[in-house]
Amino acid sequence: MTVPHDNVLGMKCVLCGAEYRMDEHPYVCPRHGNEGILDVVYDYDYIRKRFSREALAQDRTPSIWRYLPLLPVADSAAIPPLPVGWTPLYPAHRLREQLGLRDLWIKDDGRNPTASFKDRASAVGVARARELGRPIMTAASTGNAASSLAGIAASVGMTTYIFVPETAPQAKIAQLLIFGANVIMVRGTYDQAFDLCLEASARYGWYSRNTAYNPYLSEGKKTASLEICEQLGWDAPDRIFVSVGDGCIIGGLWKGLRDLRALGWIERMPKLMGVQAEGSAVLYNAWKAGTEEITPIVPTTLADSISVGIPRDRIKALRAVRETGGEYITVSDEEILDAMRVLARSAAVFGEPAGVAAFAGLRKMLAEGRINPDEKIVVLVTGNGLKDVASAIKATGKPHLIDPTVGDLEALMRSLGHAAG
Repeated sequence: MTVPHDNVLGMKCVLCGAEYRMDEHPYVCPRHGNEGILDVVYDYDYIRKRFSREALAQDRTPSIWRYLPLLPVADSAAIPPLPVGWTPLYPAHRLREQLGLRDLWIKDDGRNPTASFKDRASAVGVARARELGRPIMTAASTGNAASSLAGIAASVGMTTYIFVPETAPQAKIAQLLIFGANVIMVRGTYDQAFDLCLEASARYGWYSRNTAYNPYLSEGKKTASLEICEQLGWDAPDRIFVSVGDGCIIGGLWKGLRDLRALGWIERMPKLMGVQAEGSAVLYNAWKAGTEEITPIVPTTLADSISVGIPRDRIKALRAVRETGGEYITVSDEEILDAMRVLARSAAVFGEPAGVAAFAGLRKMLAEGRINPDEKIVVLVTGNGLKDVASAIKATGKPHLIDPTVGDLEALMRSLGHAAG
């Protein structure tokens, strides 16, 4: 099935710059195999004549589809029904006071239908599969991308086969199963599950939602930066902090910002600040070394969604930081757990470990005196804390347990420094 996409000029390889039609190669540049990630190239002159900030202001669509002229989907009937995106951007007044920041904002993407940022990519991926007439989709994931695909595919009755490492959190596995996905748990790492998923996609003809392989996923992820700028009245922030694993989210944010600059809708490019767990710092190491080549590792971090030993979207992830004047930061698991507590208790945003790593990175830079307190800063929280309850308990400790007697209650209150009146 071929659907005309008048807003799209074609696809371009991020490595060699080779250009292709949308229908020419479904996934990657044939010159480089799986390394040859393709980028969607838009006809900004065409879009500019049909899309404006003024028209957008009148649009009441509370989802990513308000930006349809900037997305690679032409058939509106292919769009899944779940309202993905247009998540809240909080002014975080208490955090501003506590941290000494004048203009801090929290973007809570745990408010998406399956409670993670990954719904943005899955919505576009499912729409593209439906345009192409592909009834079965597959993905490899540490959990969020998988549960996202399973949920959005379920909303349109699409079959899914999901590959996850056996270490994936039970809450995420539960989401997959309840949405009806065919779950294939792999005795191995996420990277091994990813490679097996690619082989299965080729062997059985399933449409792949794999990160840094299907080029349309970044287009869904970029909508977060479109929303941030629109929600701030097109006054782009100075910095956007985001957690990084495979690198697709930060690469997607960069794509959205480039779209807005090309259209003349924002005046400056925010610095993209990529935050990685110390035990999964492959991109941080490459950034610090000044290279686009990576040294694979076996990752060790409780932040499962960013526990990646071979970042698949490394080129865009590294360029996103370098070309915006940003940087990579690493944080320990202890700093991540502390960030979970502080963010929840000061802003009422409950994020999973990977979701709050970005906030941990901001706090670390503040402690080092490397943030101007007058900057406009956005922290993107990519997943809800209910995705990983075990880590939440680890961050907070267990509840008080007493017998149902006033004596036990009074003893507890005394230990907590609360005497009866």
